Amino acid sequence: MSQPWPPVLTPTLAQGIAGDTSDIIGFNVLITDPDGVVIGSGDTRRIGSFHEASVEVMRTLKSAAHSAEQARRLQGVRPGITLPIIIDGRALGTVGITGSPARVQRFGLVVKRQTEIMLQESMRLRSRLVLERTVEDLLRDIAQFDPDVINPEDLVARAGELGYNLRAERTAVIIDVGEGAPSPDGSGTRSMLLRAIRETFSGSQDLVAAMTSSRFAALPRRPAGTDLRSLCLPLADHIRQRIGLRVAIGLGIAADSVPGLHDSYQDAAAALRLGPRVQADAQVHSIGDLRVHQLLAAVPRRARSRFAGFSIAGLRARPDWPVLRQTVIAYCESGCNLVRAAAALNIHRNTLLYRLDKISQLSGRPADDHRARLALYLACVADQVEP
Repeated sequence: MSQPWPPVLTPTLAQGIAGDTSDIIGFNVLITDPDGVVIGSGDTRRIGSFHEASVEVMRTLKSAAHSAEQARRLQGVRPGITLPIIIDGRALGTVGITGSPARVQRFGLVVKRQTEIMLQESMRLRSRLVLERTVEDLLRDIAQFDPDVINPEDLVARAGELGYNLRAERTAVIIDVGEGAPSPDGSGTRSMLLRAIRETFSGSQDLVAAMTSSRFAALPRRPAGTDLRSLCLPLADHIRQRIGLRVAIGLGIAADSVPGLHDSYQDAAAALRLGPRVQADAQVHSIGDLRVHQLLAAVPRRARSRFAGFSIAGLRARPDWPVLRQTVIAYCESGCNLVRAAAALNIHRNTLLYRLDKISQLSGRPADDHRARLALYLACVADQVEP
């Protein structure tokens, strides 16, 4: 990404560099802005004063040495040397070392180079932090996208300025700190989580950001057919083992437009909300496995409860209801195939037949009534999505 702002030498940064360098070399180091005003000095009494020698150094971009006699003729100048601070061909200010020019000359180029290196590192850090915040804003705008408020082309253009193509196929991934785990409030923990997520989604087109203190999102660009679950399971294990946090991960659907990515994000959020009610021990939940649950969750709660109550009234009050519900769901989702259903439930075929006969008797519906079986299945799923 190209640098959208010129490098800046701030007083805070200048003071930090000047103070540290003065302690190391044993001579006072001062830093001025382009106008010759001291903005950093090992001798803090000089901060805010005018250093006349810096004006000429800025004009010529050449270092200058001043003896005691020469320094007396210049405002705010003491014996020493003054050198320009240059980043990417642009002078940001000057760095001076106070002392006999003969004694401090040997430190001049080292201090100048060290100052420029520290500035460049600060710029890289600032650039990274600004990029992180910009990506966070972009992801939030996609998550909260409203076509009546935001033009999708504006988001596409913003992403393009950052080097990301929102028209490439992506799938929303949400990583949420699980219930019962400590919230990652500390910046160190947050950084570790972001690092782990970025290591998993490390492509140049992969978008990753923190949405809240305990929720993170990614919009990775992946070729068709890529199995995101196979990436997310090791990520969840890594976070649990290395950071000590249990996370749940929700997966949306692939999309290649802003409205589609918004839907994918909402689907991933729905998968996180509904998945643990279906598979409490699972770490990764895909909306593709939860479409029926999502549809029923969208039905008003009172209507959903009435439907479920009517269909499973004779079953829900039983102490073995969770087992019976699981049996109905597994049997129907296995295409009513006894062998596949028994394998999914990890029980013997005869045990499955016994349970199905019991369910038929308690519900008062014959086992071969397909419409009744469908209603019973939907009622069991509706019971699952109840908070």
